[in-house]
Amino acid sequence: MKFQEKIKDSAENKNSNIVLALDLPPQEPTLLLKKALRIIETVQHYICAVKINRHLTLPLGLFDGVKKIIEATYSYGLPMIMDCKINDIGATNQVIAQYYFKAGFDAITANPFIGWEQGLKPVFETAKNYEKGVILLVYMSHKAACEGYGQILKDENGKLTPQYVIFAKKALKWKADGAVVGATYPEKIREIYQILNEKTPIYSPGVGAQGGKLQEAIKAGASFIIVGRTITLSKNPAETAKKLRDLAREAKNRVNTTAL
Repeated sequence: MKFQEKIKDSAENKNSNIVLALDLPPQEPTLLLKKALRIIETVQHYICAVKINRHLTLPLGLFDGVKKIIEATYSYGLPMIMDCKINDIGATNQVIAQYYFKAGFDAITANPFIGWEQGLKPVFETAKNYEKGVILLVYMSHKAACEGYGQILKDENGKLTPQYVIFAKKALKWKADGAVVGATYPEKIREIYQILNEKTPIYSPGVGAQGGKLQEAIKAGASFIIVGRTITLSKNPAETAKKLRDLAREAKNRVNTTAL
């Protein structure tokens, strides 16, 4: 099953569009692994996927502790996303993608700044061979995102265009499986949503700790909400995840009702 189909099925089965970003502060690897597994177990009813990054791959090892997390996540029927933000030359990118896909990840994130030829083309080709997904960074959630993703430059037709608009169009052209647009910038979500025209789902990080509002992101066009520290650092991750799931469902229902 291809990634977009897999996460869509998971979202329907779990009745949730919340992606857990399993971001945990540094600690002894054995304790880190136990905490990661415990959080997934307690929140698995309220999320549709799990995303991890170097918070876990560095201390736990890709084919050691991380492999155990992947296996546990799959046992709950949840897909896995590796937030590696691939950003190197093509030959290196291809090797990176192969390792993550062989480890069991369903999708990886990639930075479109490096371009297509000898950049991300090998990543998309590798993903196709493995029947996996690639999610592009179109506009990140942090405060300095405007310094790169928001800069103004000439597009291929010589027209002055924001960088994130060019990236959104590349997401369509390259047939990306998703586009990351920070929930901290609902106006950017709205603009990019109009470009993607529901052909490429929007994944929005930044809810909670970074100040993004879940309801605003969904209203603007986000398909999936990525939540990390608000859940992982909560005293009761399951209760927090459930509240966020319910808020997201209410917001999505309001959007659907308005559209009728």
